[in-house]
Amino acid sequence: MSDTQFFTPGAGVTLEEVAAAAGVALPEGADPARVLTAASPLESAGADDLAYMDNARYGEALTRTRAGACLVGPRFAARCPAGTVAIVCRDPYRAYAALLGRLHPDAMRPGPQFGGRGLASGAHIHPEARLEEGVTVDPGAVIGPNAEIGSGTVIGPNAVIGPGVRIGRDCSIGAGTTLSHALLGNRVIIHPGARLGQDGFGFAMGASHLKVPQVGRVIVQDDVEIGANTTIDRGASRDTVVGEGTKIDNLVQIAHNVVIGRHCVIVSGVGISGSTTLEDYVVLGGQVGVVGHLRIGRGSQIAGSSNVNRDVPPGSRWGGTPAKPVRAWFRELTTLARLAERAGQEGSKDAGAGAGRSEPE
Repeated sequence: MSDTQFFTPGAGVTLEEVAAAAGVALPEGADPARVLTAASPLESAGADDLAYMDNARYGEALTRTRAGACLVGPRFAARCPAGTVAIVCRDPYRAYAALLGRLHPDAMRPGPQFGGRGLASGAHIHPEARLEEGVTVDPGAVIGPNAEIGSGTVIGPNAVIGPGVRIGRDCSIGAGTTLSHALLGNRVIIHPGARLGQDGFGFAMGASHLKVPQVGRVIVQDDVEIGANTTIDRGASRDTVVGEGTKIDNLVQIAHNVVIGRHCVIVSGVGISGSTTLEDYVVLGGQVGVVGHLRIGRGSQIAGSSNVNRDVPPGSRWGGTPAKPVRAWFRELTTLARLAERAGQEGSKDAGAGAGRSEPE
């Protein structure tokens, strides 16, 4: 079997460009014009490859690497071998990410799946849809009446863009995605299978449950990324909003009327109930559950698998079920562990005392 490479290498980067991306000067004696053509892990990197290291677990791999250059934190720099140019910087991973996008530009966002540009013959585009020049639509995609799509956007195969949906420029809409009642900004990435704009879960409960029509929209601002098979319900009466620069992982459920601020991070398996607000820069770990009508303050972080059932102040770090400030959570866990250990010791003593008794004949 041939060694298939899915991402085409770019033109490469020079050592001077690597140092500039890291915001540092090249070490003395390094050739600024030397070109690196790929990025690789420490263990497999060769003389033309760029690597990075910022975790003590990989210290041994760093000492043995054959990478042409390595972005490395100050405390590990001395372990870089003589044949590797050490680019010492405070945040190696961030610099590496920026350079990786230049080395493999087609990995930055999903591209056409059919290998071409423009409108594929198997696409179904309503005559009243409006597409700017430079839009790519793969086979099987459906674009409804009065939909608007900006230049540079790619619509993947079998995606469905509903009537009146607006998509900005340079977006990527993944295969099998459905968008309805939605307005998207520029440079939005939606991975395959995501669902945006479907009904929110709204019923007036009673002897028979009366459906509440969901008449709001989903608004996704610029530079948002939404993972595969994530669902974002449209608002019931207000809009569901995802703020600029927010990154949402796979398999996330966002209910109606939720407002998510700018530059939030929401990890896989999260569920956010209706009418909750996340302020800017909030981070929700994997499988966090948030009940409805809450406010999570700016810059707060919630540990994975936690359940949030009350408002969270700005700048907080919470965890647990129900979620609470991490210090209180850790004290609770420590206390429970000590109680369990003590109970186990007392149980062992009782068992030992019982073993020494003899039954009367």
